[in-house]
Amino acid sequence: MTNPVTITAPEGTPFIEIVRDFDAPIAAVFNAYVDPDLVRRWNGPNGYEMRIDAYDLTTGGRYRYVHADPEGNEYAFTGVFHRVHPDELIIQTFEWEGMPDEVSLETIRFSDLGDGRTRVSGRSVFPSVEGRDGMIENGMERGVVEGFERLDALLGH
Repeated sequence: MTNPVTITAPEGTPFIEIVRDFDAPIAAVFNAYVDPDLVRRWNGPNGYEMRIDAYDLTTGGRYRYVHADPEGNEYAFTGVFHRVHPDELIIQTFEWEGMPDEVSLETIRFSDLGDGRTRVSGRSVFPSVEGRDGMIENGMERGVVEGFERLDALLGH
């Protein structure tokens, strides 16, 4: 059994908060965000292929990746890593190219829970409630939940 994901999107606000615990050490969880090969294997919905065009998880680095669904439809995402503190924090922009101009600012924190367990807490701030709602309506929850389940498998749990 995997740990549940908590996704909170308060009505009328442009925020999304995502919290998930992992039964793995913080260094292993953080590395799964850093290593492009690992990111490709866990990020996004089940059944989608992921192509990484750019991925440099360092302060000032950038990324662009594309998910392709089983029918061949592609969904591209791009952003910049504004601040990276290994095993602690990632601050990045996030833009789904299907909703251009709705760039969110994301803060992802990694917390050591002890006993080899890690909590990942993310907060996204969108420029509008409509942009936040559009992300939710276009499958964000499925991608997050299924991706974290695959991350569990990569971490050996």
